Amino acid sequence: MALKEALLAEYDHEVATTRRLLDRIPDAQLGWKPHDKSMSLAGLATHLANLPNWGGLIMSDSSFDMATAPPHLAERGSRAEILAAFDAAVKETRSKMDKSDAEYLAHWALKRGGQELFTMPRASAFRTFVLYHLVHHRGQLSVYLRLNNIPVPAIYGPSADEG
Repeated sequence: MALKEALLAEYDHEVATTRRLLDRIPDAQLGWKPHDKSMSLAGLATHLANLPNWGGLIMSDSSFDMATAPPHLAERGSRAEILAAFDAAVKETRSKMDKSDAEYLAHWALKRGGQELFTMPRASAFRTFVLYHLVHHRGQLSVYLRLNNIPVPAIYGPSADEG
């Protein structure tokens, strides 16, 4: 199996699972936060909806300079807006994943103000900054849902709410 097919399978699985969680978000509780230092439910969901966009950047460019990053996104105002943003980002990034193994193995760098912080193969950067980051924040979202008595869907196996 080529690297592309393996990465596409991982991507498709993780974004589908993430979408199931995002689809549970109640509009009435978007402002809820588990702690003063935590993101709101809308903030966390907006961040999750935006994460696939990193994949497009990784697939399109050989580096990213954090000095050029836009400020934090404004929180989306509804589940429908969050899902629309997520679906668009997922589709856009997937369209940029048609790469050869050599392109997936080419180095990608993260920079700050032109200074290279580190470099790694593009496929590794994609897994780290998109897939693992998505899984991390999806875990947070599952806790947010649980704390609000919203049924948590099965993720890698049954949840306490769904078998």
